[in-house]
Amino acid sequence: MSALKSRINAATQLAITFFAVSIFFGLFSSAAAIAQQATSFEVTLDSQIASEPVSGRLLVFLAKRNPTPINGPSWFDPEPFFAVDVNDLKPGESITIDETSDSFPKPLSFIRSGKYNVQAILNHNFYQASHANGEGNFYSAPSRVEFGNGPVQLKLNKTIDAETYDDSKWVKFVTVQSKLLSDFHKREVIERAMVVLPQSYFDTPEKRYPVYYIVTGFGGTLKQLKQRWKRGQNQTTEDHAEFIRVYLTGQCKWGHHVYANSATNGPRGDCLVKETIPQVDKQFRTIPKSTARFVGGHSSGGWSSLWLQVNYPDTFGGVWSTAPDPVDFRDWQGTNIYAENANVYRDQDGRQKPLARFGGRVVSYYEEFSKMDDVLGNGGQIRSFDAVFSPKGPDGKPAFCWDRETGQVNPEVFEHWKKYDIGLILESNWSELKSSLDGKLHVYMGDVDTFYLEGATKILGQRLKDLGSNAVIEIFPDKDHRSLLDRSLRNRIASEMTKKFRQKHPDSSDSDK
Repeated sequence: MSALKSRINAATQLAITFFAVSIFFGLFSSAAAIAQQATSFEVTLDSQIASEPVSGRLLVFLAKRNPTPINGPSWFDPEPFFAVDVNDLKPGESITIDETSDSFPKPLSFIRSGKYNVQAILNHNFYQASHANGEGNFYSAPSRVEFGNGPVQLKLNKTIDAETYDDSKWVKFVTVQSKLLSDFHKREVIERAMVVLPQSYFDTPEKRYPVYYIVTGFGGTLKQLKQRWKRGQNQTTEDHAEFIRVYLTGQCKWGHHVYANSATNGPRGDCLVKETIPQVDKQFRTIPKSTARFVGGHSSGGWSSLWLQVNYPDTFGGVWSTAPDPVDFRDWQGTNIYAENANVYRDQDGRQKPLARFGGRVVSYYEEFSKMDDVLGNGGQIRSFDAVFSPKGPDGKPAFCWDRETGQVNPEVFEHWKKYDIGLILESNWSELKSSLDGKLHVYMGDVDTFYLEGATKILGQRLKDLGSNAVIEIFPDKDHRSLLDRSLRNRIASEMTKKFRQKHPDSSDSDK
């Protein structure tokens, strides 16, 4: 969870205050009005942009506030949207979105009549989590419509442009045609990473550099990263060693694959370690040793980096994980999934379980968020977890770990999830992992994390302490998901990584700085 999460700001919090009012009085009609409405959406695939049948997830978004509805839904201020799977939709054909279609938060007939911004998109992209970023996805232009006076006609006549991967002086892209992933998915699969070069790279052509692999949070894209690092300024202070930085997004159609091998996403971790890292070492002047190769990330990237260090302990020389997604499933954002009759929606007293908070105020509940996520079909945060941790279901899609109506955990599916419980993996394999992970584990978390992630990190810390590990698991007072990774912590991580590198490479050209 991260890129979208970073949008948390004062404006969003103000909008949340009025969300319930707008939902129940501004958007949804009364029961008396339901019978009067016969509105639907007729969505046509323009034959001018499509030359062959296409399958995917068709989504229609309504919005009062957002002028470009397909950029939704907002995690904390969602507006209504609807969806249906389409198979072999031919150019020129139409699909109807109506009362029977998947919907959030209520069926189509509950929407109050009035003027809305409306937009449709057909998501069939293999690489991107967000439908709005998916290269080749077909969509309609935003339009202002009078809703409630019969069918609304929408035409898919635009295409999401391809993302460009042009190198600049400081930013380079590594492209790997992955045999591992191509064999798994039975189609060509390209993996990309973005490399940011240190300032001295061109002035010291004989020098080799340590490498820092950084995994972004949920929703991060290489396009966003390129804008951030276009000048190549990647040092924190002059006292820190210079690193070649390699940025990884974890992007896939199901969300964030977190660089874990899985039944749905394929051998993502193996692809990184066996294909991408060797390519980076080949293209750039790295020090191709584990003692000069580190990994880190925030949120879903924090979970990814810890997973990589634990599962490939001799590939990386240390991990700095910040605000990771649940690292011990005895606290899955407030739920012990191991407990008998575990339920992620309700506590023992029947009260709703929260998913997100700002300043102690709950702004999202697990049931609502989970159901919103399912209407997207793929690419959302919860389905992203399913795609990594779950086996495939009878329909070939990731199985649900919990019943989407009741919140009750499915013990059979959870058995598969246990393979990804980092705390359990460490405890079960500590005798084999202890020496390989000596001094390498660093996990930092705020004690009021926005997404209630601190509980799992605390449990992991106690588990590692009981095992006699020298891991650094630190909880920062009064820090949430966004405020944790401030300048002070970034400087601290850079200092710790520099120290770790120089201990193993005392003859490095920067060791006397």
